[in-house]
Amino acid sequence: MKNPDALQARAKALNLHGLLAHWPQATASGWAAALIGWEEDERARRSLERRIQGARIGRFKPLCDFEWDWPTAIDRATFEALMTLEFLKDATNALLVGPNGIGKSTLARNLAHEALIQGHTVLFTSAGQLLGELASLDSDSALRRRLRHYAAPTLLIIDEVGYLSYSNRHADLLFELISRRYEQKSTIVTTNRAFKEWREVFPNAACVVSMVDRLMHNAEIVSIEGESYRAKEARERAERKAKQRRGGKS
Repeated sequence: MKNPDALQARAKALNLHGLLAHWPQATASGWAAALIGWEEDERARRSLERRIQGARIGRFKPLCDFEWDWPTAIDRATFEALMTLEFLKDATNALLVGPNGIGKSTLARNLAHEALIQGHTVLFTSAGQLLGELASLDSDSALRRRLRHYAAPTLLIIDEVGYLSYSNRHADLLFELISRRYEQKSTIVTTNRAFKEWREVFPNAACVVSMVDRLMHNAEIVSIEGESYRAKEARERAERKAKQRRGGKS
């Protein structure tokens, strides 16, 4: 048996007290290593399932199917560097900026999934859902608990900032959350608005400049340009159906 002390340490880490109580017999029989390996694999599988369920990333197109040549401009090298997850080590943010339907959410979900595979905690939410939930809480204690919930994951993805306009109250809540995570945990934001336009997203909010400053500080920014991929797919579906109808006519 290779390194029996290391094997026993793995059993202790798994709290396999019954196995440890009969350690000499287990090691003599030769099946202890296999049992510990099975237990580690099963716990890792169940942990991943729980984290995927809790992350709420939903269904998404895998990166291998992403059409990199569809956007007219995209910094693929920067995004592929993000996929190494090095940015999580120093709590760097990532900002995906581009027009509607260009693939920002797909790329963000792929980053989220990779982080889950690598053992990190992740939470994916839309800006509307996040801010609507926080603003609806009617007690300070409930709000503090929910802010802690969103501040806790290693990676938080806030999708679709800029699609709706929000009140000063919403802006203050987002600023509070960003501030709690600032230089502590990584946040990914997808937005269809240039950051100079965020005053239109949060009209009259005094905290907008400070919020953007915290998000952009040492952040990786992936700018995407081009036509909506969803519009492209809709056209292709319409063309296929039209062709099928023409072919069905006698």
